[in-house]
Amino acid sequence: MTETTYGYVRVSTQEQNEARQLAAMQEFGVAEKNIIIEKLSGKDFNRPCYQRLVRALRPGDVLVVKSIDRLGRNYDEILEQWSVITKKRKAAIVVLDMPLLDTRQGRDLTGTLIADIVLQLLSYVAQTERENIRQRQAEGIAEAKAKGVRFGPPCHTLPDSFEELRQAWRGRRMTLRAAAEACGIPKSTFRDAALRAEMAVNCAETK
Repeated sequence: MTETTYGYVRVSTQEQNEARQLAAMQEFGVAEKNIIIEKLSGKDFNRPCYQRLVRALRPGDVLVVKSIDRLGRNYDEILEQWSVITKKRKAAIVVLDMPLLDTRQGRDLTGTLIADIVLQLLSYVAQTERENIRQRQAEGIAEAKAKGVRFGPPCHTLPDSFEELRQAWRGRRMTLRAAAEACGIPKSTFRDAALRAEMAVNCAETK
């Protein structure tokens, strides 16, 4: 059976550009039809394209990634997946940015040992960087809130005529669109405010 070389390209969001990874795959010689692109976070390995790729791997196949963090950013799971690919699927892995991480045939015992050590180190760094990013985001949000920056959808002030408009809408004397426009707010906001008002009335009547 002919061995196949696959390339796995991952970016975290739809907006990120995968061009550099694609160029690296093509330079290595991965056929375009065998390059799998996925636009999902590397926080875990619950990624449909990645899972299908691993299931497709056969003994002797090669999986190429540009860097270890493109494979994933969770330390324990990277080590687990590395074992699944190299031991269970009996395929090889090549990390282009780290030549020591190349498990193709011909590696001696020392080379394999060095690859394992480097893998653990880089996996640790990948997870640490992800945790640092999350911490910086949390700190940024906290600082912004302290300065009065509001997050989430904007708050809308209801006009004095809201109750009259709500009753007109409920009485089918006015459409939802017309009532919302009269209040100067989106239809969804008007509907939510109307439901809250009705719930408040119902609760007061049951007391």
